[in-house]
Amino acid sequence: MERQLFDALMVIMPVLAIIVFVALFFVKAGYGWFRTRNWGLSIDNRIGWVCMEAPVFFVMAHLWWYSEVRFEAVPFLCFLLFEVHYFQRSFIFPCLMKGRSRMPISILLMGIVFNVLNGFMQGEWLFYLAPEGQYSEAWLSRPLFWVGTLVFLVGMGINWHSDHVIRSLRKPGDTRHYLPQKGMYRYVTSGNYFGELVEWTGFALLTASPAAWVFVLWTFANLAPRAHAIRNRYREEFGREAVGNRKRLIPFIY
Repeated sequence: MERQLFDALMVIMPVLAIIVFVALFFVKAGYGWFRTRNWGLSIDNRIGWVCMEAPVFFVMAHLWWYSEVRFEAVPFLCFLLFEVHYFQRSFIFPCLMKGRSRMPISILLMGIVFNVLNGFMQGEWLFYLAPEGQYSEAWLSRPLFWVGTLVFLVGMGINWHSDHVIRSLRKPGDTRHYLPQKGMYRYVTSGNYFGELVEWTGFALLTASPAAWVFVLWTFANLAPRAHAIRNRYREEFGREAVGNRKRLIPFIY
């Protein structure tokens, strides 16, 4: 049953990613800067982030714990990298948030569904469905494993630093918007999104997992249109000259 569900998701999820990619150029996901009352009932942004991101952390942990390979070197390392990201995103990142933003419940529910499915796809492949012996200790001698790990860690560093830059723009009580200038924001207007895209590309390289590459596609499909909308918003508020030649998401490319 699990194999059938996994195979179905490997077909359905890329198709949905393409649909979402196109749709988000016309409908701005209503959280953060783009939330409006039209999105309906909402909850505190901090609570929303915990509820939305935590499920993937626990789904992955559950699948790892009940697998026979949980303490083998490669699956365990992949598990740790994945969980470090989502521990920070689920339980640390929300505590660092400033302001009084709110998250629409509709966005929250869509995020939960995606994260549960994604956690299932990643964990099911790594711990149950990968060909026998694929993630043996010999996998550690593959250059792509270490290249991917380095790319993942660099992406994580960019993501965390970019979030810090955004949080540092406002002093307590300040509600104005500012144009970020430091770190990766010198090259793109969504440095945090670039970091996340780099992270999951690294994860796909180090695991060579089809599920991980689907996640990369989803990450781009979700973040690229939003990065486009954010740059347009910056241009409206601060002017084209202030934004300059910075790209939206990927330095020098997009």
